[in-house]
Amino acid sequence: MVYRSEAGVVIKVGMAQYRVGEAPMKMMTLALGSCIGIVLYDQAVRIGALAHVMHPRRDRVKSNANKAKFVDTAIDLMLSRMIKRGADIRRIVAKIFGGSTMFGSAAGGKGVIQIGEENTRVARLELAAKNIPLVAESVGGSKGRTILFDLFDGSVLVRYAYGDEEIC
Repeated sequence: MVYRSEAGVVIKVGMAQYRVGEAPMKMMTLALGSCIGIVLYDQAVRIGALAHVMHPRRDRVKSNANKAKFVDTAIDLMLSRMIKRGADIRRIVAKIFGGSTMFGSAAGGKGVIQIGEENTRVARLELAAKNIPLVAESVGGSKGRTILFDLFDGSVLVRYAYGDEEIC
């Protein structure tokens, strides 16, 4: 979905989606709880990508046709499209957001996977394996986040549930 505002064009990235664009565009994703928002950016050409992923690995989920739903496959999709548009993998940096523990009552249950923690862990591993520097993150805790990614300068405005904001 595309929004137009005084800030310019803002592309909304929904759950289990990703988008690639270039400045002066902005991208946003809403309500990152245990999900992870992955931002990739090449400042030299001002090309970036944003994904809202739900699960760490595609091979662990039966309903896995949508590759944008998973940390391990979404990063590959994003990189491929960015490079086709002119980004250089040697210049791409990453930022990650979300990975909260949203359901505290289940957190201590035996055998219960902490999906937010696992999403964060796998995102860090996948980025490191691809030699993509992780330059900022806002992960964990128990609050949801909404992020606004500015492709002009690579900054990300993080709005936490209940009001706080920061720029990463």
